[in-house]
Formats: sequence, structure tokens, C-alpha cells
Amino acid sequence: MNETPPHALLRPRVALPFLLVALIWGSTWWVITGQIDEVPASWSVTWRFMLAAPCMFLLALVTGKSLRIGRNGQFLAMFIGISQFCLNFNFVYRAELHLTSGIVAVMFGMLMVPNAILGRVVLGQQVTGRFLLGSLVAIAGIVLLLTHEARLSPLSGNIPLGIALTLGGILSASLANVIQADSTGRALPMVSLLAWSMLYGVIADFALAWITAGPPVIPNDPHYWAGIGWLALAGSVVTFPLYYTIVREIGAGRAAYNGVFVVVIAMLISTFIEGYEWSLLAACGAILALAGMVLALRAKNA
Repeated sequence: MNETPPHALLRPRVALPFLLVALIWGSTWWVITGQIDEVPASWSVTWRFMLAAPCMFLLALVTGKSLRIGRNGQFLAMFIGISQFCLNFNFVYRAELHLTSGIVAVMFGMLMVPNAILGRVVLGQQVTGRFLLGSLVAIAGIVLLLTHEARLSPLSGNIPLGIALTLGGILSASLANVIQADSTGRALPMVSLLAWSMLYGVIADFALAWITAGPPVIPNDPHYWAGIGWLALAGSVVTFPLYYTIVREIGAGRAAYNGVFVVVIAMLISTFIEGYEWSLLAACGAILALAGMVLALRAKNA
């Protein structure tokens, strides 16, 4: 009699990276707020990946991965670089000029929707009834969290623009999440693909920053550069290889549920660092979001 294989998220090679990525990315939303006070958003994104890109190349060399990814690999890396490491992050950093970081983080919890749709269309990944039900429950929880955030932090920026920028970031990230898991991407070493992707991304970042914000802005604040270090090394070099591997292991839709966990982690960090004020609405939202995540991730073929 064959033993039933453990559910995907119970496998250590999936569960441990899933938790680590959530813990790290849960902290990055708070760190980003210190990156856009006095420095144009585009230059902060540029400095982040100008540090992350060479570190990713070094990681590839240290782990013995070939950096020769071929012509198709280079085209794929260029697409990922522009969509994930340029457009996505520029959208996100700019969104936080108009919305609180909490609201942007909560909205990103809905990444599972475009991920699941694109995963079905592009990769042929199955979307089960249980996954859809879990997604509806999770989205209901996210709406409650979003409502609480809006009440707690009155918005003063251009709210429609902030929402549009966040949606642009979600779509850009989703495109990269799904495309990297196609047949070309799966045939390439993850860190090698990401190294080239970050290189193309930082080139695009530099050009966009110069066009939109003028010459480079280089601050002297050590706290700013400490934040850049954390975002580049922990928030990019450590997490993206792990997260993209999770996408390949359990599918784009289910992997995006990492974002739901990230939201809860971000709120817990905010509780201890920023004095985040919990309410019954927020607690119910967090419980619904996590319950939906568990329900969706327990779907068959996860």
C-alpha cells in the first residue's frame, strides 16, 4: 500500500521557504516607508537593485550555477527584469506616496487572483473549486483589513492614483511570477535567471529614474542605506529565489497566498514597532484571510 504524499505546503522544502519569505517580506513594507521620504522613489528602487544584482551574480557563482542562459533565457530575463524589478517596484514605491504602506500591503494580498488566472491561461495550472472558495474567503478578510486600515489611517494623497499604481504593481508582479515558471524558465538555474533579470531591471530602473526624477539623488543618512541593504539582500537576493521556486512547486495561484501571510506578519510587526491598533474588524479580517489561505492551499493538486 502506497503512502499518501504529504500536502505540498507540509513538505519542508515548500513550508520553510514559504514562512521565511513571508517573515522577510512582512518587514519590507515598513522599511520602504523610510526610502521615499527624501529620495525620489525611482532612485530608491535603483539603489536597491544596483546592490542586489551583483550579489545575485555572486550567489550564482558561489553555488556553481552557470550564467549562460542562452538567447531565450536572456529574453525571459529581460521580461522579468522590466516587469518585476522595474515596473512592479516603481509602482509600489510610488503608491506608498498616496496610500499607507498597510493599505498597499493589504491590496497585494489579492495577488492570488491574477496569479491564478494567468497560471491557468499561460501554464495550464488547474484552478479547483476549493481554491476559488478559499480565495473568496481570503478576499473577504482582505476587504475587512482594508476597511480597518482606511479608518485607522485617513488618506491624504491622490487615492485613485494610489489604487491604480498598486494595481499596476500587482499585475506587473503577477506577469513575472507566472512567466518565469514556463518551460524556458524551468530549464534554467533559478539564481542565474534572477541575476540577469535584476541586471536588466536595474538598467531600466536607472533610465526611468533619470527621466522622471533627474540626476541621481544619493542621501547621506546611514539609516537609509541600512534599509537599502535589508531590502536588497534579505528582501531580494534571499527571497526571490525561494519565492519563484515555490511558484514552480505549488503553482502561481497558491504561491501568491504567501502575500496573505505577509500582510498578517506586516501587521504584527507594525503592532510592536508602530503601535498598530487592532480592532474586532481587523482581527476578523486577519482570521478570514488566513482561513481562506488554508482552505485554498489544501485544495487537491496543490
